[in-house]
Amino acid sequence: MEWFTASGYWLTRLVFQRSLAGLYLVAFLTAALQFRALIGERGMLPVPRFLERVPFRRSPSLFHLYYSDRFFALCAWAGCAVSAALLAGLDSLLPLWGGMLLWLVPWALYLSVVNVGQTWYAFGWESLLLEVGFLAVLLGNDEVAPPVVVLFLLRWVLFRVEFGAGLIKMRGDACWRKLTCLDHHHETQPMPGPLSWFFHRLPKPLHRVEVAANHVTQLVVPFLLFTPQPVATAAASLMIVTQLWLVLSGNFAWLNWITIVLALSAVAFPADPPDVPDAPLWYVVVVLAVSALLLGLGHRPVRNMLSRRQVMNRSFDPLHLVNTYGAFGSVSRVRYEVVIEGTADEPAREDSDWREYEFKGKPGDPRRWPRQFAPYHLRLDWLMWFAALSPAYAGPWFGALVERLLENDRDTLRLLRRSPFPPGAPPRYVRARLFRYRYTTWRELRETGACWQRTYVRDFLPPTRLAQAAQSP
Repeated sequence: MEWFTASGYWLTRLVFQRSLAGLYLVAFLTAALQFRALIGERGMLPVPRFLERVPFRRSPSLFHLYYSDRFFALCAWAGCAVSAALLAGLDSLLPLWGGMLLWLVPWALYLSVVNVGQTWYAFGWESLLLEVGFLAVLLGNDEVAPPVVVLFLLRWVLFRVEFGAGLIKMRGDACWRKLTCLDHHHETQPMPGPLSWFFHRLPKPLHRVEVAANHVTQLVVPFLLFTPQPVATAAASLMIVTQLWLVLSGNFAWLNWITIVLALSAVAFPADPPDVPDAPLWYVVVVLAVSALLLGLGHRPVRNMLSRRQVMNRSFDPLHLVNTYGAFGSVSRVRYEVVIEGTADEPAREDSDWREYEFKGKPGDPRRWPRQFAPYHLRLDWLMWFAALSPAYAGPWFGALVERLLENDRDTLRLLRRSPFPPGAPPRYVRARLFRYRYTTWRELRETGACWQRTYVRDFLPPTRLAQAAQSP
């Protein structure tokens, strides 16, 4: 069945699947190490409480059948194990049906996590990992050549990721059309990386070139993915270079990395294909039937892209099979940060000994240089950025966070870089204050060694003790 498969893409499939398995491993590791404080039984947004009000049909998940922190940990670490096995190539040692089932396991497990993860998992790259992970099930293993229709669907996802992101920018903030967004973006992005300060200090004319190049990559180049080789490979390679540039400029979890993995599926690596038998009939039927279903569902993201009211990062079905993507339709001009402090003094006064909690990724101490964490996802740090934009983003969970800090909760403190209070001696009061942050100039950096300069704006949460925190929303 030469019409069904593309034997020349066998190495492409190998590189794509191994890379995707690596991202699955990161995603499950993130879930395993952070879930107790975020969504565990004593988490800020507990899964059991969520399951009481949301039915299975709206959020299909294994945890509707049973939930405990121990069972969640088992699922997360099992996901790590299966992902590591796929990374090592176990699927190629199994029969075709066995390899497909093995790829189905991490998709089903991660779907179960995302569908109970609530706001902590409300990021576009969660749905993107699931949509791409489901297509990986259909790619097969060494027993067959890669199906043409699945390779096409992977390019179609990549097209929607890039073209949708380009459209949301052109329809959104005027600075994208004026080519000025990068005058602000590197300073105000959710989680700067170790090179973000230097990117921000690049000459403004170069920022204009960067934005213009981004528009070309997202609005023109995606159409070339559907042209013959080597043009499609060149288009995918340009997208990869662009994403690597973004990797250097900030911490965006695995968004850039999964886009790179998607682009790899369009690259034709020069290699002689191995001799493989024709695809069995059952496999052809399954792939064509599921592909037809996915193409049918695809009209919804297309309608969204064509709409003047285009939305970003929306899933159109509870299985996350087809989704819409996009990022930074608007860019903040000013960076605000919520700084959380505690004191052991009683009563709490303005001149009390207030000590600052240090987060792993989000800016805090102006002298502490940002670190590289991506593709690992610091979920609390990301939500703290949203909280600084508007207290409404923090409403469902911030009170619970303060309560856990007042208790010196071990699992919550593990999400932080450092707590100023030793075990057994929790603070009596916790408060939060809003600061404006800006990057220092070259001169300020040389004189002070600080990469940030911060200015107090207002109180975000007044001094709060344990009984008050428990009553917070």
